[in-house]
Amino acid sequence: MIVAGIMSGTSLDGITVAAVDRRGAKWDLLEYATVPYPKKLRERILAVSNAEAHTGEIARLNFELGEQYAKAILRLKNKPQLIGCHGQTVFHGPGCTLQLGEAQVLAERTACPVVSNFRPRDIAAGGQGAPLVPFVDYLLYRSAKKSRVLLNIGGIANVTLLPAGCPPETVVAFDTGPGNMIIDQLAWIISKGKRNYDKDGHLAAKGKPNQALLKALLANKYYTRKAPKSCGREQFGREFIAQLLATQIDLYDLIATVTLLTPVTIYEAIRASAPDELIAAGGGTNNPHIMNHLRGLLPKTLVQTTDDYGLPAEAKEAVAFAILAHETWHRRPNSLPSATGARHAVILGQITP
Repeated sequence: MIVAGIMSGTSLDGITVAAVDRRGAKWDLLEYATVPYPKKLRERILAVSNAEAHTGEIARLNFELGEQYAKAILRLKNKPQLIGCHGQTVFHGPGCTLQLGEAQVLAERTACPVVSNFRPRDIAAGGQGAPLVPFVDYLLYRSAKKSRVLLNIGGIANVTLLPAGCPPETVVAFDTGPGNMIIDQLAWIISKGKRNYDKDGHLAAKGKPNQALLKALLANKYYTRKAPKSCGREQFGREFIAQLLATQIDLYDLIATVTLLTPVTIYEAIRASAPDELIAAGGGTNNPHIMNHLRGLLPKTLVQTTDDYGLPAEAKEAVAFAILAHETWHRRPNSLPSATGARHAVILGQITP
């Protein structure tokens, strides 16, 4: 069965689609691609994220994103038999969440059934509705002999802790804090709207981390909260950026500081587990400062990316939602209560035939 997954994360860099083939117990990646958001559409999504927005604009974006997702799917050479669409998160808070991207538009344009709206059922069962990818991390990366941490560095960074030989009910996963989100926003400010991210960490390389600011940022109570926990633009969005700018610290020093904040908070979150291996994915793996800091902070841990295991880091989350959709289609529970805090495992998402 060929299943396509669609992922558009909090970094708002675009839409990643992946087509995978389920053969027996094996998943084969057939192809993947990332389609950037048009600049004006990205700005409109950002405007309604963590903001008091007009319901008409949210409704329009919901349908427009359905069209954008369909266009991305139709570019694939391999026609899917099922689509899993995460949608674009515009709010995620305690007891509620909202992802845009109308599934019925996507199903109509592609003539393919769609699984969407993955998060609410877990929230209804008492969970955070996040993170959901740990279910796939466990399926693909657990090891009988090695302890592993699966790390995704998207707009938000999140980890899945997989002790050697662990059963699914003991898997721990949570958001560690900001990944690329703050870096991306500062890159946009520094470049006066010309850059949406800090390519290869060039902007951060022009500054020097402000240690006093870093210490203050690390005092955020989120980092000491116990898992399960999740975060997003509600904690690290426009208000957070405004507070950074109010310090009047040089912009290049600011971006250097928050680039260091990401690996430090990841390290603090996982150091007690002392993993044998850390396997990273997401756009943050392309930032050499983040990856080099992680290797320096974890000298006894083999730090690699999913590319080293045959899965491109950029494609991993889209592949994950293809796999989650496949399980939903077959009416199998596909959540990990130990990761989300739900009372029991649930079948995630809604099916649009």
